[in-house]
Amino acid sequence: MPWGDWVLCDPALAPATTRDPDITLRGLSARGDGGLHLQKHYGQGSFAELLMVPTENAFPMGAIDPAEAGRWNALSVCLVPYGRLLAADLRAGETVLVSGATGNVGSAGVAVALAMGAGCVVAPGRNQDMLTELEDRFGSRLRVVPLSGDENENENEDHDRMKQAAPGPIDVVLDLLPPSAWTTPVRAAAMTVREYGRVVLMGGVGMLGGEDLALPYPWIMRNSITVRGQWMYRPQANTRLIELARFRLLDLHHFDVTEFALDIANKAIEHATDSNGPEARYRIAPSCFLRPHHGGHGLGLLAQSARRHRDPAILARITREHWGVETL
Repeated sequence: MPWGDWVLCDPALAPATTRDPDITLRGLSARGDGGLHLQKHYGQGSFAELLMVPTENAFPMGAIDPAEAGRWNALSVCLVPYGRLLAADLRAGETVLVSGATGNVGSAGVAVALAMGAGCVVAPGRNQDMLTELEDRFGSRLRVVPLSGDENENENEDHDRMKQAAPGPIDVVLDLLPPSAWTTPVRAAAMTVREYGRVVLMGGVGMLGGEDLALPYPWIMRNSITVRGQWMYRPQANTRLIELARFRLLDLHHFDVTEFALDIANKAIEHATDSNGPEARYRIAPSCFLRPHHGGHGLGLLAQSARRHRDPAILARITREHWGVETL
């Protein structure tokens, strides 16, 4: 890989030579002994000028406009729903219901589903302001559905409202609701899927305890429903998603980017916490890659930052001091 190339750094780390890998999600979680071992070597986050990643986790992006780098960073969020939609074998013209569409990952899922050729996306949610914003962004191929917000009272009503919003049978249901969500909206959404439909679960329901998700055995069997879980995505998803963005099938201009310098990273986090926009994204970047009116230092598109450190002696010193290893 030539010096100065732009790369997408995949945060999902896993041994490439095992059939049952222990996955480490950089900066978030590590599964099993293998994941903990990976975390020891690659535990640092990307709020830095240099980032050490395994070679197989750095995916070339080709030439991009440095002023647009913040928008390209949105791919790291889009990868999450993209992996699930690949697992669902989404096909052009199908109707997708994204449960959790008003959230960070869910709103990215709407954009990705449309980029993959979905004929229509049904977007249920309780936040009317977010639903209106999504509708304004994505137009007639998106059907928003206000939900009741009641834990137990209106599950059937919400189910019927979601089905009625779709222009035809719903082919795929993608659940992205967070751990704080109840099981009732998950079940109401899942059971809108047509005969021979596919349901992909990648939310967090049940991770904080509480009621487990129950789906009727006869409904699954008699309607030939496929229900599968999907944690993260296969490595090939990175390259395929980059191509979707490069050919503008995935329009990165749907994402609103605010840029911050590295030395005010805490302000970036505070700003993100206070933001309500479903398509808001935040970039912490080196000063040489921020737009002129922002200034500062910063983040993680690895090889561009490394361009300033071509001298092997400098690289060796940096890797020893920052990571305790001898090579980068």
